[in-house]
Amino acid sequence: MNRLRGADEQGSRTHLVLALVSVAALLAGFLAWYGTPSSGEDDGTAPSAGALPADAASGPVTGGRCAPTATLVPPCGAWWGAYVPYAGNGSLKDAVYAFEKKIGRKLDLLYTYHDMSNTELDGQLLTPEEQVLGRDRMLMLAWESTVWREPHHANWTEDQLGWAEVASGAYDREIIDPQARRLKAYGKRVFLSFDQEADARVGDAGTPEEYVAAYRHLHDRFEELGVDNVVWVWTVSGYLANGELFERLYPGDDYVDWIGMDQYNYFTCHDTTDWKDFERSQRPAYEWLRAHIGAGKPLMFAEFSTVPDPADEDRQREWYEEIPEVVRTMPGAKALVHWNRAVPGKGCDLTVDEGPGLEGYRTAGQDDWFKQPVPGR
Repeated sequence: MNRLRGADEQGSRTHLVLALVSVAALLAGFLAWYGTPSSGEDDGTAPSAGALPADAASGPVTGGRCAPTATLVPPCGAWWGAYVPYAGNGSLKDAVYAFEKKIGRKLDLLYTYHDMSNTELDGQLLTPEEQVLGRDRMLMLAWESTVWREPHHANWTEDQLGWAEVASGAYDREIIDPQARRLKAYGKRVFLSFDQEADARVGDAGTPEEYVAAYRHLHDRFEELGVDNVVWVWTVSGYLANGELFERLYPGDDYVDWIGMDQYNYFTCHDTTDWKDFERSQRPAYEWLRAHIGAGKPLMFAEFSTVPDPADEDRQREWYEEIPEVVRTMPGAKALVHWNRAVPGKGCDLTVDEGPGLEGYRTAGQDDWFKQPVPGR
């Protein structure tokens, strides 16, 4: 969650049964995409809390020239994703299905956030709803070394565990290992980001060197446990005044598969008069990270969005409409993940739930650049 915004935010089974389960899963995804049932409810095959699906990695292996790489890089375009907050009834599925209906397409990538409380509500990687949604979408899990004081990080309050403690292995047995084993059992590749926007956590969570140690410990611990289906994303804010921090926070090429950045056109959210179009809001950090951190790494706009301009309602639509043309000139940008949540403060609506913003976002998402084959495993 961007921290530089207004508030600085199951034994054996026969092959026949397995086949039937896989077919049911595929049908469930198909029906969900076309809005059946209309409420967005699943077909009853959702895993129970604490369980993992038997068909997690049973989807087809994508082939052809545009098949994604082992680290989920799409050669022929970019992934189209979003962070969508839970619906008012507490359902993530309902929220995602409703959002996809609005934007006229299925998301390639669903971004969700978790703390290290080890609770089913927020501290369990791969919740039952995430497992259902992950059948025909990729999942990106942002894992924070904090314990949130309120469900789903409402009001942005939290307690830090501390990078030095994570690096020491103090949380391995109770927190790290159980979640690592869940990911391994899931089988399907997932993106994982540890403490996204680490530059904004320095001080509260520890030093840059302690962050690197914690990140590497987490990565190495997963490796020791045989978790080979995680694609590692290192994410910073993209706020270039923190460039020196970025360099000190980078865990190293051997530990990072993707580089992520979170950049916005805040405009009124920060009480400024400087409207940054999509290119101005993204290119500077994109180019800096490519030049100074990792030119050979795919880059993810892990969070992006714009507020509307109260004086020009078409401006927000145009901001989104220009994305396909501009992103083609950024060949390293391989995933765009929209932040669809308002943040505290006046003029800080970053959603595309209605109006010109939705129109522009819908148009951008229909571009062929964002129609890449999503892997089934």
